[in-house]
Amino acid sequence: MAVDKRVRGTKGAATTSSSNSSRQEGPGGLWDSVKKAAFVIGSGILFLAAFGNSLTWHLQRFWGASGDFWQNLWTKLYLNFEGHEASLFYFGTMFFPTLSFWATNALLLLVDTTGKPSFITRYRIQVDRNNPVDPAKVRHAVKYVIFNQVFISGPMVVVAYQLMSLRGNPCGPELPTFHWALMELAFFALVEEVMFYYSHRLFHHPSLYKHFHKQHHEWTAPIGVVSIYAHPLEHMLSNMLPVAVGPVLLGSHLTTTTLWYCLALVSTTISHCGYHLPFLPSPEFHDFHHLKFNQCFGVFGVLDRLHGTDTKFRQTKQYERHTLLTSLTPLNESIPDEPKKGH
Repeated sequence: MAVDKRVRGTKGAATTSSSNSSRQEGPGGLWDSVKKAAFVIGSGILFLAAFGNSLTWHLQRFWGASGDFWQNLWTKLYLNFEGHEASLFYFGTMFFPTLSFWATNALLLLVDTTGKPSFITRYRIQVDRNNPVDPAKVRHAVKYVIFNQVFISGPMVVVAYQLMSLRGNPCGPELPTFHWALMELAFFALVEEVMFYYSHRLFHHPSLYKHFHKQHHEWTAPIGVVSIYAHPLEHMLSNMLPVAVGPVLLGSHLTTTTLWYCLALVSTTISHCGYHLPFLPSPEFHDFHHLKFNQCFGVFGVLDRLHGTDTKFRQTKQYERHTLLTSLTPLNESIPDEPKKGH
């Protein structure tokens, strides 16, 4: 009996200790999340402090060497549109981002609908899906995407121009300096991370999800073009607004705004493309969101770490693969799934 009591006492103490440890150090705990977020942000600041000056110095030298070329090119364009700055703004912020979106997605759609070339399909994240994709589903998605671009994105760009014009001329004759453009892009990315995370998570609330966001999640294995396949209200508040607010707040130059729009569209296309291709940003994070729905709401993952909405993701093979692929070997081969039980 004495031995039995000691054993039970030991088990009880171990359980209590485990419980306390879980409360203090659990991966989803607020304090743990804050520490990890601080580590990520702090590491980024240290990295920029250590290497930023050197990197920007080299890039600035490149910009300086070609600076006259770009300024002269912009001056000619500016003079051609003199007195029609609004038209220049709409052309820049609609034509080039739309071109970058459809050029990227045309290549991806060719692979998605034909299943060729195999060099690309071997990098598919969900290997048993979209092989090839259903053409009827693609046509349905493309119609919604075009609708959103014409009737939601277009009017929002008009509103953005009106707001930015209150601060000055976003199509001014002088291009922004290289360093200022970099600072603006960093600010835009920060604004997008915060606004997209919280608006996206809001659309996952049950009362909103079934009416709005469920449409986007029809694709549990996404492809590039569905990055803006969404209900118009969601496209306005969660897709466009987080991207458009940064340039409006800073009254940015048309060239910086256009570059940012292009980067945002290509980035979200990569996040949805379904292929973890060499030397491109990893889409594993957002692909997992489409697979599981309640994980990985943000863009960079900082707020997900802070709020513990990436806890399950960090316990998966997808998390191990969430890195820049620097070889030609697909990560689902170098980091294979665990063998299923019974096999």
